[in-house]
Amino acid sequence: MTTPVHQRIRIDIVSIFGEYLAPLRLSLLGRAQDIGLVEIAVHDLRSNAVDVHRTVDDAPFGGGPGMVMTPQPWLEAMERIVELGRVRFGDTVAPIVLVPTPSGHEFTQRTARELSGARWLVILCGRYEGIDDRVLAELGEHYDLRPLSIGDYVLAGGEVAALVMIEAITRLIPGVLGNAGSIVEESHANGLLEYPAYTRPAVWRGRRVPDVLISGDHAKVARWRRDESIRRTAARRPDLLRRVPVGSLDAADIVVLAGLGWRLGADGPEPG
Repeated sequence: MTTPVHQRIRIDIVSIFGEYLAPLRLSLLGRAQDIGLVEIAVHDLRSNAVDVHRTVDDAPFGGGPGMVMTPQPWLEAMERIVELGRVRFGDTVAPIVLVPTPSGHEFTQRTARELSGARWLVILCGRYEGIDDRVLAELGEHYDLRPLSIGDYVLAGGEVAALVMIEAITRLIPGVLGNAGSIVEESHANGLLEYPAYTRPAVWRGRRVPDVLISGDHAKVARWRRDESIRRTAARRPDLLRRVPVGSLDAADIVVLAGLGWRLGADGPEPG
């Protein structure tokens, strides 16, 4: 019996704080690298600076607070990474370039699922007031460039966002998770938040696990979990519930929604 060959992905990360990315060697992602499913390389942006002080930032044109990261080190870093990548991929694979930024497109589970099928990602981790926008314009002419935001807030730099995106992406690659079924029913997999989870003991501090979960009736368990996903999504993320396609809802779903004060609109569920 032959062992299935899983997809492999190469991820290059450019940062001035490579130590921030040390957690990439931990847990499942560390194991995925050990067995060759994921290959990660961190590159120091300052190694591409041209002065003795290894300067990678300067004051913004037009004035204002903070510093802007200068374009030349980024371009040279990208050129070096592409040159190294061609040794591995030849001219058959081009990198998808991700730029974590609060002004980017929304990074969602759908984004992660799409990018999990890529062969090669390059992530540029900016700092300060961001990267000179001409870098994005230049790279956008040659590569699939994607500015991405992990949420409506601002971080000190792109490294934390890169960690989030890398974990979300790589855990969807076959072979990375020990149990492939783990990603089937989790939050956002079907547009809903995940149902509540319980384990032993059945009674803890007077709180009992719902009887249906220990009933042995798999159909009832599945229905309970679906109902709880709908209820949790309505309570915590009604914006997600509004985007659930009408065609994905069955009669029992509609009953649950009605009990929550929701009805079916033309584009999906809506309150009232």
